[in-house]
Amino acid sequence: MKKEDNSSGQAGEKQFDTDSWTPKTDAGKKVKSGEITDIDYLIDNGIRILEPEIVETLIPDLKTELLLIGQSKGKFGGGQRRVFRQTQKKTREGNKPKFAAFAVVGNENGYIGIGYGKSRETVPAREKAIRNAKLNLIRIRRGCGSWECSCGNPHTIPFAVESKCGSSIIKLMPAPRGKGLCVESECQKILALAGIRDVWSKTRGQTKVKTNLIVACFDALQKLSTTKVNPRYFEVMGVLDGALKTKQADEQPEPEEEEGMIASIKRKIKAEEAVAPEKKPQAAEEAEKNEGPEKRIKAPCSNQAKGCDWNRKRNKGHSVNALPLQKQLLRCDRQLPAWHDKKGERLCNLG
Repeated sequence: MKKEDNSSGQAGEKQFDTDSWTPKTDAGKKVKSGEITDIDYLIDNGIRILEPEIVETLIPDLKTELLLIGQSKGKFGGGQRRVFRQTQKKTREGNKPKFAAFAVVGNENGYIGIGYGKSRETVPAREKAIRNAKLNLIRIRRGCGSWECSCGNPHTIPFAVESKCGSSIIKLMPAPRGKGLCVESECQKILALAGIRDVWSKTRGQTKVKTNLIVACFDALQKLSTTKVNPRYFEVMGVLDGALKTKQADEQPEPEEEEGMIASIKRKIKAEEAVAPEKKPQAAEEAEKNEGPEKRIKAPCSNQAKGCDWNRKRNKGHSVNALPLQKQLLRCDRQLPAWHDKKGERLCNLG
């Protein structure tokens, strides 16, 4: 008997055709007729989804991923991970194998679902898992709960959550923007399809059993929506339930050099500079007071009659001191101690 195996974890599905769909439930009939056009209506009113075609119609950009919960046979602990977990039963007729699969669906914008399927063959097990994942679709809550970021964009979770399944315990914590998904590889696929881009995590227990860890991660995402949050924190943390309508966070480019609190402080400084009136530089103010630097430089030194050779040295191209020429001339006019250029020659020998 030929078995189909997809070790890469990606499930290739054909595009859904709404015209060929014959709904059997009231919700399905309303979706096909156009009375219900948003998945949030079903979730808010507690309407149970009994047909996977409802989700495919309301969320056309749904993506499917198969999780690596099994392992191929091999020496020294087995071979590489694969999407099907094989078990078998001993009978008088022989061994009866069964294959189990875990699928996750999401649109990378606030909606996620997982499903478990088991069958005697690989293809039916995969189809059952994908179907159950669409029926278990939930809406998650996102935000920016990291004290290191405070950007207000829904790129992470608003607060820390912890969940348990069997002996596997997982804790998800908010992370600053640009940190990435610091979590187990299979949980990374779940969080990525949910639209979460940055998170920290901590796991305990038997995390090698991927099925329990996956269920615990999904349960933690459900707790984000069931936990009560003070309304005054919604605007501060940028809390968002479900999809981001304008997709502003996705359109904004990721900061390359600066991010987090430093970037927000620099933005505030730039905004204050734009609002504040423009100030003229100190050199320009002094130039206006002295009737412009060009006039002042061209004017002869007051000690010229006494034999000052400042203008003669200037015409030869000697370098001047670091101070502005206006101040040098003023000091020469006031008969202060003489100034020298970089070569050590006096600018005014009568100071």
